[in-house]
Amino acid sequence: MSAFTGGIWRSLAAILAATLAMTLSARADESAHEPSIALFYGAPVPVGQLSAFDAVVLEPDSGFTPSTHAADSPPSKWFAYVSVGEVTPARAYYKDMPPSWLKGSNAAWASRIVDQSAPGWPQFFVDHVIAPLWARGFRGFFLDTLDSYQSIAHTDDERARQQAGVIAVIRAIKARYPEARLIFNRGFELMPQVHDLAYAVAFESLYHGWDQTKKRYVAVPEADRQWLLAQARTLREQYRLPVLSIDYCAPADRACARDAVAKISAQGLIPYVTDGALQTVGTGPARATLPLPRSTSRGNVPRTILVVQDIGPGASLNVTPGVRYISMPLNWLGYRVEFADVAKPLPEGDLSDRYAGVVVWLDYPVPDPSAFRDWLEAQIDHHTPVAMLTTFGIDVNGDLARKLDLVPVAGRAGKRLRVESMDASMMGFEMQPQPDPHDTANVRVGEHSHSLLRLASADAGNDFTIDAAAITPWGGYAMRPFAVFDMPMANQARWVLQPIRFLRAALRLPDDMPAPDPTTENGRRLLMTHIDGDGLASRAEFDVNGGTMKASTATPPQYSGDALYRVIREFGLPTTVSVIEGEISDEGPYPKDAPRLRAIARALFALPNVEVASHTYTHPLQWMRVTGLGKSSSDDTAEGGSRANYNGLSIDIPGYRYNTDREIEGSIRYIDTLAPAGKRVKVMLWSGDCQVPASVIEAADKAGVYNMNGGDTLITKRYPSWAAIAPLGVNKDGFFQVFAPNQNEEPYTALWQGPYYGYRRVLETFEMTETPIRFKPVDVYYHMFSGTKYASVKTLSDVYRTLSAQPLMPVYASEYAQKVLDFQRMEVSRDGDFWRIHGDGALRTVRLPEGRVPDLASAEGVIGYLAGPGGVYVHLSGADARFRVIDATRAAKLPYLAEANGVVNRFARTAQGFSFDLASHVAPHFAIGGEPHAGACIVKANGRMLAPAIAQGRRVYSPAALARNGPDAVHVDVVCAT
Repeated sequence: MSAFTGGIWRSLAAILAATLAMTLSARADESAHEPSIALFYGAPVPVGQLSAFDAVVLEPDSGFTPSTHAADSPPSKWFAYVSVGEVTPARAYYKDMPPSWLKGSNAAWASRIVDQSAPGWPQFFVDHVIAPLWARGFRGFFLDTLDSYQSIAHTDDERARQQAGVIAVIRAIKARYPEARLIFNRGFELMPQVHDLAYAVAFESLYHGWDQTKKRYVAVPEADRQWLLAQARTLREQYRLPVLSIDYCAPADRACARDAVAKISAQGLIPYVTDGALQTVGTGPARATLPLPRSTSRGNVPRTILVVQDIGPGASLNVTPGVRYISMPLNWLGYRVEFADVAKPLPEGDLSDRYAGVVVWLDYPVPDPSAFRDWLEAQIDHHTPVAMLTTFGIDVNGDLARKLDLVPVAGRAGKRLRVESMDASMMGFEMQPQPDPHDTANVRVGEHSHSLLRLASADAGNDFTIDAAAITPWGGYAMRPFAVFDMPMANQARWVLQPIRFLRAALRLPDDMPAPDPTTENGRRLLMTHIDGDGLASRAEFDVNGGTMKASTATPPQYSGDALYRVIREFGLPTTVSVIEGEISDEGPYPKDAPRLRAIARALFALPNVEVASHTYTHPLQWMRVTGLGKSSSDDTAEGGSRANYNGLSIDIPGYRYNTDREIEGSIRYIDTLAPAGKRVKVMLWSGDCQVPASVIEAADKAGVYNMNGGDTLITKRYPSWAAIAPLGVNKDGFFQVFAPNQNEEPYTALWQGPYYGYRRVLETFEMTETPIRFKPVDVYYHMFSGTKYASVKTLSDVYRTLSAQPLMPVYASEYAQKVLDFQRMEVSRDGDFWRIHGDGALRTVRLPEGRVPDLASAEGVIGYLAGPGGVYVHLSGADARFRVIDATRAAKLPYLAEANGVVNRFARTAQGFSFDLASHVAPHFAIGGEPHAGACIVKANGRMLAPAIAQGRRVYSPAALARNGPDAVHVDVVCAT
């Protein structure tokens, strides 16, 4: 080392060494943490809210099946509640139990006490209780009522026999399922014999309890508490077991919850505080979900918005306003969306901990005005922000009007209405308001509200004045047609309201929350390609090998897949390729062509940059119709919308009637046989109108594949509206449909009526979903039909060539789908001045407001950041991160990764800089930011020195010579000096 180098390094080393020591210490503490555990016995199961906990105990009769949620969370997370010592007649296995096994009763819970010494009881318990739950995907069990035998055992001998029976049950579970994780609820006297089989031990009511007999919350006597604490000390000190302390507080009593968490944590125990019936998501340790008030400096920020709308019987959720219009801006703000039908029972109780807010979009009067009025008032009483759009759905008068700070207006608008005043920051976004005097909500705002749009009669002598949109103390509203203005003749719509600003203001959404963002990774916008299998049997209409306009006369015939094979191989980008089984099988309509079509499929699947996908068995066109669950949209822009036949299937297989398992799992098994060794189907690409019901998404989840398609993002210069940008997807009864980031080539080519070069206009879509806000990644999405025309193949090449010059990060469709699913389950929480991010590690980007950056000096799990359209993109190293947000002008001069076009793993800060592994699907590139001064960092890749290029003021490195195209990782060391 030269004297110069050694001298300048020493001044930086002390600072960075201290930072490194704090980081390593924090990571050590994090890795050593005890598990956070939640108990939730309600239905449906709020998977997103529970995702921050390491383990979740559920009531198995809730209907939740872990195996169908494998994409949402690891199976090890879900524990089933099982009662060992008692059984209620409601349990399915109760009728199979001999009456002689039931020795007593527990009146408080209406249950019978089981004789643990009964011969055959351990085997019965495993066969009838545990085995069915294991088959559903539960891999952990919360063993309750372990000490209920004490009410029927009155002598030492009887107690000994009962204890031996309980131990035999526990050992029988572990004998059948050695990997099962067991949480014991109490059972302290059993610990000498079974402590080695426990994942954790729980007990209830250390400070705050629940009296089931009297149905009330109670304080715990000091003597009871000291006895429990003595048991806890033995469990922790002698057996080294995690101990969970479950306390009970009324859901609205947040002070009680905070008190319990603080006191339990002070005892060194794992806290969980919930309601007496365990029907709400409770409060756990600081790193888990903490449903505390929004003003708290510690706890989670609710990330779910409830959208209430009038869906209508048999309608597809995909085409409702909540999906078409509301979900996209909420997704961009970082929020997931759940849906409720106003015609059905709405979620009850205090929703302020469960939802960040409620959006109500009602086009018609509600079916039960009294019930909806009560529900709406309850939300306002609980301080859950509400945004109401289009109509109120009920008459606003009397006490409700006063509560809403609204004044009913008598009279009529007359023949004409004019805009008297307007808040231009929120109204007139894509078009100016067009008042309709025949459709008005006759209210004015009170003194505590802010009018966004005031309308007045333009008729002489008529002083009719109303507020058509406003921000209010309870939220806000925008009446029809001042949210989205429909243009049915053009099949378009325009936002009159600025949706992002309005929703943020009305729902009181924090403007500083790091927003999970699946459009980007390591500062680069994502790029993917996926191909729907339609048209593989279609002949190429030009000479694929010659590449000219002349008609193909090749022998054997050339097909669309032959032309696309050349494009996919030439550009080398990650491409997800699907086929329709029925189109290429001998049972389909093309038996003579089938062998050649399968050969093309095999060749495509064998390309190293191709991921295998299924486009179903027979390509259903109208999913709601073929599944018998309702009606489908007749929107002709839907993929395949012009090719329907009498039974709703594109491919006619003699004697076949629609079957979900055959379409999904059956096609996957078949297509797997066409893939080379080491590859299998990764994605199910939906067909037809893509309006798949929950049961079909569930079938894909069970088959172990990701799903994508639908949404119909089609913003162009001809349709320049955010109304044409779809959300990330749609949650259907707990199963998530991932939407394609943008539409395929069909609408650009007028459903293949021409122009055949029309897909070039997809570049407009890419541009308009990038600036001024990055709403979407780039998705080159088309059908096999695109290989039939010279113009369409050339257009694809032009599109790829244009994108190749842009700073993008190529990924497969399955990788993007994983990021979207991680968006659904990711939790964001406050920890004092710090933000905590907890996910599964697939989504590694959160977005901050412009001008704000993470403080790298104290950050954990952050590898860098980069300003981009709509904010600053923060790069995470994995599933967990913790950082403080500061103004960009205060950022310390610490080196960081500014951008990279691949996945970063094993990121580590050192006293002199940092190191990481970079795995890219294409030639790797990365840039360094925050260097103390130009040229201060020495960069090596796989031990070789790299020379930088200067691009946009950043030092960019391209170790292309050290890595082939593919996922091979390059190890990078960055060593800096002041």
